[in-house]
Amino acid sequence: MKGPELLKFFEDNWETEMGACFPDEQRIVVRGEDLFDSFDGSSWMEYLLFVVTGKRDKKLANLLESIWVYCTSFTDPRLWNNRVASLAATTRSTAALGVSAGIAVSEATLYGLKPIKGVSDFLLRVQAELDQDIDLDLILEKEMELHRSIYGYGRPITDSDERIPPVINMIKKSGYFGGNYLSLAFEIEGRLQKKYKVNMNIAAVYGALLCDQKFTSIETYYMAVLSFSAGMFGSYIDGLKKPSGTFFPLHNCRINYVGVEESRAWE
Repeated sequence: MKGPELLKFFEDNWETEMGACFPDEQRIVVRGEDLFDSFDGSSWMEYLLFVVTGKRDKKLANLLESIWVYCTSFTDPRLWNNRVASLAATTRSTAALGVSAGIAVSEATLYGLKPIKGVSDFLLRVQAELDQDIDLDLILEKEMELHRSIYGYGRPITDSDERIPPVINMIKKSGYFGGNYLSLAFEIEGRLQKKYKVNMNIAAVYGALLCDQKFTSIETYYMAVLSFSAGMFGSYIDGLKKPSGTFFPLHNCRINYVGVEESRAWE
């Protein structure tokens, strides 16, 4: 089907296996499970994990929630996505708009969501090539030649990532340490350190952990989309206390303007 025929098929007809609400029956169905019966006492993270993957794993959900706290929700307003929330506050926009915009810019190329998905894709591809007896050094050399960098490795501000030791400690305590992809992530770091002086960042740990738990790269991405939001709320709330329009202003003398020189009246 296509065109009008396709649209006619979907008119008043949306078939879903994900869930449905039945208010008259006092029943909510999620992936075939009755919400009120099956999720009594469950955390929000457990529910998100189930919605995204269909998995029920309380211990893994608790670990992922702890990783969110340790790694992605700092309240420093200088951080890339937090700046958006702070700016929204000082323009007196709403929290919903400010945090939503902050989440949107978390989908950047050099940081945030794309590296998280990218490193999962990378690790899965590397393992597939290793299974074909391709040498790891050759795989990494080819990757660096093509892209000049590898998601999950390297950091713009500092060489090391302070989040890795406490997260590895949490993974060990939770019993998820020692998986194939996590071991591979560290082996890749050793090779990259030796040849390119590049260290692992937290995205590689997070991606490897979820690869070991049989997550696809898109599921890993879904499980990270909201992970930065708590820090944005803090930045937004802080911004509301400041005068309107005062977030990181720049004096015009700091702008390297090379356009037409023209005096204009300030209206």
